[in-house]
Amino acid sequence: MRSVVVRVVRSAYRIGRKDCSFKGFVRGKEWNLVGIWGYREMGVEGCERSSYYLIMSRALFAPAANDSSGGMVGSTIDEAGGGPFVEYERRIAAGELMDGDSCQVGTLKELQRLYDELVESAEACKLDRYSSSDKAGRSRWFWSRLIPQSSYSPVKGLYLYGGVGTGKTMLMDLFYDQLPSNWRKRRIHFHDFMLNVHSRLQKHKGVTDPLEVVAGEISDEAILLCLDEFMVTDVADALILNRLFGHLFSNRVILVATSNRAPDHLYEGGLQRDLFLPFIATLKERCVTHEIGSSVDYRKMTSAEEGFYFVGENLSVFLKQKFEHLIGEHTAGPQEVEVVMGRKLQVPLGANGCAYFPFEDLCDKPLGAADYFGLFKKFHTLALEGVPRFGLHNRTAAYRFVTLVDVWVMYENKARLLCTAAGTPMELFERIVTIADAQNIAPRTSSRSRRNDDLDLCVDNELGFAKDRTISRLTEMNSKEYLEQHATMLRENQFSQNDTKVDALQA
Repeated sequence: MRSVVVRVVRSAYRIGRKDCSFKGFVRGKEWNLVGIWGYREMGVEGCERSSYYLIMSRALFAPAANDSSGGMVGSTIDEAGGGPFVEYERRIAAGELMDGDSCQVGTLKELQRLYDELVESAEACKLDRYSSSDKAGRSRWFWSRLIPQSSYSPVKGLYLYGGVGTGKTMLMDLFYDQLPSNWRKRRIHFHDFMLNVHSRLQKHKGVTDPLEVVAGEISDEAILLCLDEFMVTDVADALILNRLFGHLFSNRVILVATSNRAPDHLYEGGLQRDLFLPFIATLKERCVTHEIGSSVDYRKMTSAEEGFYFVGENLSVFLKQKFEHLIGEHTAGPQEVEVVMGRKLQVPLGANGCAYFPFEDLCDKPLGAADYFGLFKKFHTLALEGVPRFGLHNRTAAYRFVTLVDVWVMYENKARLLCTAAGTPMELFERIVTIADAQNIAPRTSSRSRRNDDLDLCVDNELGFAKDRTISRLTEMNSKEYLEQHATMLRENQFSQNDTKVDALQA
């Protein structure tokens, strides 16, 4: 018989004897739990605590029929971890992670603090999906018209920001993976989240306030919302964020986000930024802001690997040979990928999970994050021919390439990039600078001629900031460790597909 550790939250109470009665909540039902086994050995006798761990038999919570009140009696209780800091130390001890710097440790303490607050306030925050309202978004919107229900969560969220490669995504995932599986939670890339929002808005066209309906749907699905890579570059996103998150926070949503930018620098220099500023104030009010001040880029500490990023000109034939080697016995041909809202993307060559594109077809055409997400759903490897050096003349293409690397290439899903380029990742972006960088460039005197490089210098704060992240990711994606993770992913997917085919044949 398996045993599980059940965390029972209660008011501070001094344990004075071996057999004590406790009241706890399992999926919204109150239970009287009697007895603590082994508590003397665990060292909690005579201690004042606000919570205790009881060793209980899983059989107590075996699936059973509904009780007369409509609740599930004896539902399986979900196990929670000890928190991100505990898991971090375990992974370091096991050799799965290298020792982080003091900045990472400080961030982990913030995440552990939030984790503890959420566990203590899980009921007040309505995190348990089994004891939450089943109203759909439209129903929530309808009832909110009759009975005002606005109220913030008792727990504030957390906004983590810092330089590239400092481990923000890893730390947030560490936090997220330790949360109980029965909580209403979601972890998603910011680009993907906003695409989902726009898709929902299209669905609710004609409603008086579609943003409120969309916020109701999102908060019904997830009270704890973890957004990775919070970066606002699109004016359409910027103009709706304040109202969207105003509704979400009023619906008790708790935000945990990672970003390369401090809240005050989000959407810096963007169109109609004055309309975006109220969102920054709302974000700072509802989230604790914490900077990861590390200067270490852990992505660049991976082992270098040659063979997937080729620098030079006239390499088209060579790249196609590499592509044909990857697809094996399959025959490549034109394919079509469905993206969002019925739009389709033409793939020049595709086979065996690999797609081949000239750079111009992906980054010189009016494509965006939705198209790149759609592409990834069908392909795990992208062969991209002819990535140029970026400057003022192709600034828009540079933005699209950054987006491609951010949301499709493959980063979070360990997909693979095979490309030919006019220079190393650093050289591709050397003519993209921030305003501060431009001011530090020594001005030309009348006796010094202006070079073509100077004329093509692109001064763009957002792009100049984003390039460091892209350079870092391109470097990591070409590392031995990353490519091994990609190979593992392919094997696991193949096993999963084989199991599905066997199940289908047996059925």
